[in-house]
Amino acid sequence: MSIKIIGLDLDGTTLGINGKLPELNKIAIERAIAAGINVVVTTGRVISAVPEDIMNISGLRYIISSNGAHVRDLKQGHDVYSSFINPDVIERVVELARERNLYLEAFHDGRAYIDSALYHDIDVNGSIHRRREYVLRTRNPLDDIFGFMLDNCTEIENINIFFEDMDKLEDIRKIVSKYDDANVTSSVPNNIEIGGLGSSKSKALSELMKILSIDRSELMCCGDAANDIPMLQLAEIGVAMENAWDIVKENADYITDTNVNGGVGKAILKFCFGEEV
Repeated sequence: MSIKIIGLDLDGTTLGINGKLPELNKIAIERAIAAGINVVVTTGRVISAVPEDIMNISGLRYIISSNGAHVRDLKQGHDVYSSFINPDVIERVVELARERNLYLEAFHDGRAYIDSALYHDIDVNGSIHRRREYVLRTRNPLDDIFGFMLDNCTEIENINIFFEDMDKLEDIRKIVSKYDDANVTSSVPNNIEIGGLGSSKSKALSELMKILSIDRSELMCCGDAANDIPMLQLAEIGVAMENAWDIVKENADYITDTNVNGGVGKAILKFCFGEEV
């Protein structure tokens, strides 16, 4: 078995404490790249929110962002694949959000826009599932995010809906899961993410592998959350983190160490170089 491409989720997977890249991960990733393996970042983040620790990895070429909405070729400086949400879905989500008083984020043109009320609540009270500093640094607050979404309905990459009430989350999930013209998933326990039908990490990886003439039998992926499951299923070797959701572990071929302890680096060394750490 020869691994030619590796898909790596960021938060909870490749990134460790406070969103920093553990040294073992950096060493293993750069060693894989030097060996001719395509290491591909596959993140739910917008491209502008990818941290410098990742952007500074020597030889990194491809980043899949916004849960698969874009595949960016860093060497060429442009996207080689893009997928947007159907405008009809945008209208439905906006109507639903107005009716149910939902807090939204919308990704557009590589930037993340957030309902100003949610932004200021996180500023004052923090967040259980995300670092306050990360939100304030990467999100752009809008007083009328619904109007923004409707005005840009043909180029919305991804929508995040956040909940404090988990019963309400499940009620909304039942509604949006019936959308047959959208991709619905989650990256943290208290959110629902909506993307285009062509927007998933697995779809974006598949499109990139077509460009690179690489077969799925040569793919390894690492992840920790529900939005990573399809790419773990796609891969010949699907690796879940020790800190991953239980359902992710159930869909993995192998469970590595935690994101804090360099689990990604250990998996790369094991499956690409036959080395145990």
